[in-house]
Amino acid sequence: MRAKLPLLLSTLALLGVAPVAAQGPTLSVGGLVGYENGTAIQAFGTVRGLAEGIPWAVRLRLGHTAVSPGSPTLARRVFVNQATNGTPSASGRTWDGGLDVLLPRGPRTRIYAGLRHSSFMADFVFIGGNEDFEVRSSHWGVASGFEGGFPMARKLDLLLSAGAEYYLSSRIAGHDTSYSPSNQNVNPREDFTYADADEAVGQPKLRLALLVGVSYRLGR
Repeated sequence: MRAKLPLLLSTLALLGVAPVAAQGPTLSVGGLVGYENGTAIQAFGTVRGLAEGIPWAVRLRLGHTAVSPGSPTLARRVFVNQATNGTPSASGRTWDGGLDVLLPRGPRTRIYAGLRHSSFMADFVFIGGNEDFEVRSSHWGVASGFEGGFPMARKLDLLLSAGAEYYLSSRIAGHDTSYSPSNQNVNPREDFTYADADEAVGQPKLRLALLVGVSYRLGR
């Protein structure tokens, strides 16, 4: 029987019915740019075909977004003191990580849902006022949306993505002060509360995401 096996396989190949090996998982990498309550740039890797019969894919995202830092004057009062001297200058940003599951809903459309983690930082400088401090917070969240993929070349796709992200409240810290959602605050200024700190800075809450990018399939 073993001696006849090569002859059998050769005959099947000639007939066009030779067995086909499982293709296995495929990996795509790419990037996205656009708007997420600020200018956003992301890199990602997507794995498809994790097992036979599983239609969904898994995507890991890493990104940076330039966001509004909030109100320099209010942030100074809530986290530092009541001084008003100096010319305010401020910037804000988040570093974001995400894990999504993508499910095909057509030949070129997918829906996604997943987890997010965002680290927010705002820099506040009062030029001529001898005041320079940072405010930070870190948040877990969830995301959902849809995307379309449009072939540009054999392995290259154009991506259009739209969705929303929602982040949970978290401790906000700046200078030597911090405020928590339960108002178990550390060294709070005057009678300020978490709500005041939340109003003072632009930490992530509900973010809309409108992104465009490309995806390149590695391997075959």
